[in-house]
Amino acid sequence: MTTPIQAILFDLDGTFADTAPDLGYAVNLMRKARNLPPVPDEKTRPVTSSGARGLLGAGFGITPDHADYPAMRDEFLNLYEANLCRETRLFDGMAQLIDTLEGRGYAWGIVTNKAERFALPLMSQLGYGKRAGCIVGGDTTGKMKPHPDPLYAAARRLDVEPETCVYVGDDERDVQAGRAAGMKTIAVRYGYLNGSDPAVWGADVVIDRPLELLELIYRD
Repeated sequence: MTTPIQAILFDLDGTFADTAPDLGYAVNLMRKARNLPPVPDEKTRPVTSSGARGLLGAGFGITPDHADYPAMRDEFLNLYEANLCRETRLFDGMAQLIDTLEGRGYAWGIVTNKAERFALPLMSQLGYGKRAGCIVGGDTTGKMKPHPDPLYAAARRLDVEPETCVYVGDDERDVQAGRAAGMKTIAVRYGYLNGSDPAVWGADVVIDRPLELLELIYRD
């Protein structure tokens, strides 16, 4: 990257942490209550970044226009809230990456479409709630990615200019939001991807592992 970087911002699900097991668990609790067999991880994992819409689609084949969707969405979210961090873990290398960024004086934070109701306690349970310079949820600004407002809000909270930030994510909307905010963008191949190829999203860089990010940033 040719611009000095002051802050690194991460998407949460599929970028910072592997939340797929607990989101899939909530789906399977719903299926169990209906005397249905569990759906395998390989069916729910790819759509994790799509939230309730993707997971209820994978688990029950319904879409938001289905009459039962609002009630099932509320049921799913309540079950997930009660099981936020059973098996959720940081991706391999992320803890070392954060330690290194902090040691080198970089600010960092989270920008996610996950509502604060889930994002804030999850980050706390993972042990990073107080370490993150900001945690911007999907309901923090009234706008969600790919709109750039959440990223602008994160830059303000970190007291840096957007053009000195890098945004890292595993969905095309992350790249779209980052570019709209004037930030450098990094797409990750290790995330959920929603069946898409990150090479075609228009990110500045695509990486396979979190620690590769250290090779791409520098400061004056």
